[in-house]
Amino acid sequence: MILDYIKAFLVGGLICTIGQLLIDKTNLTPAKILVSFVVAGVFLGAIGLYQPIVEWAGAGASIPLTGFGNVLAQGIKKAVAEKGILGILTGGLTAAAAGICASIFFGYLVALVFKPKEKE
Repeated sequence: MILDYIKAFLVGGLICTIGQLLIDKTNLTPAKILVSFVVAGVFLGAIGLYQPIVEWAGAGASIPLTGFGNVLAQGIKKAVAEKGILGILTGGLTAAAAGICASIFFGYLVALVFKPKEKE
């Protein structure tokens, strides 16, 4: 069990380190970096390279945004196999529906609890 934690920490930490290096060393905005992580996860998931990392590192690879991209790619692959070309449009959202709904729900709850403030 301790080895699973170490693997998750190493892979998750590596992904975060890459993000921090991109923030520090490039002129990319954080939004562009986050979108790049999702796109990288979709690409790596589509060609079959990301799933072995998820199986090895567990939450260290499935929780970051690259993991979200991988979920989208896997959902599209499955839906295309079941429904044909229409699966391209439906597969990603079906696979990621629980995560998307949870983020909307909890984002709404946080918005109810906290008051926004103007930046000074």
